Amino acid sequence: MANSDSTRSVKIDSTERGGWSSDRPRPGGGPDRPPNLSVRCRVLAPSDSLRYSPGSLLVIVSASKDERDRFAERLIDDRSSLLSLDKVRGLLAERVPEQELEQRAAELLEAAARKRLEAGETVVLAADGLDPDERERFVRLAARFKRPAHVVLVEGGQGELDDEGRSALNKLRRRLDAGELGQDGFNTALRLGGASLGELRRITFAPPPRDD
Repeated sequence: MANSDSTRSVKIDSTERGGWSSDRPRPGGGPDRPPNLSVRCRVLAPSDSLRYSPGSLLVIVSASKDERDRFAERLIDDRSSLLSLDKVRGLLAERVPEQELEQRAAELLEAAARKRLEAGETVVLAADGLDPDERERFVRLAARFKRPAHVVLVEGGQGELDDEGRSALNKLRRRLDAGELGQDGFNTALRLGGASLGELRRITFAPPPRDD
């Protein structure tokens, strides 16, 4: 909820995680289904300032890693909260065999996110690509610790995509605009591009101001 005309405040109570705690084992002794992530998703309008509750998971998705990184560099003040496979790959380079790099990087990234979420600390994930499975892994982590999850789609880089990538991007756009990303566990979703991308000047993770 906004606290001014130009500031969008996003405060999600932990009780809004919804389906995570209501799942039951499948009858007949078969394997359990993954817990249902569905929550109510609000599609946010662009604003010059966003405030999320502390301890949230924010996933930044873009077809362009350059656009993704510029966005994160400009708007995420707490660098310790910003996680990405690229960062972990850089830390592991020349320390592990090349054939093990991707697996080890993914494991360390997930472990770092888990540690922060378990401690109630904010996680900002610069998604490696458009793969919904990547987003799902981290949303499930957030749900496990009853932390809200949010997604921002940063437009750009469409020309760098192949047909499969363009199809994935278009599907994500359609689902975001329709408010369907609640099915994936996202409490809020925001799409930014063009002028609206430059108008966003601040992202904070803080409780809303108290009413005196």
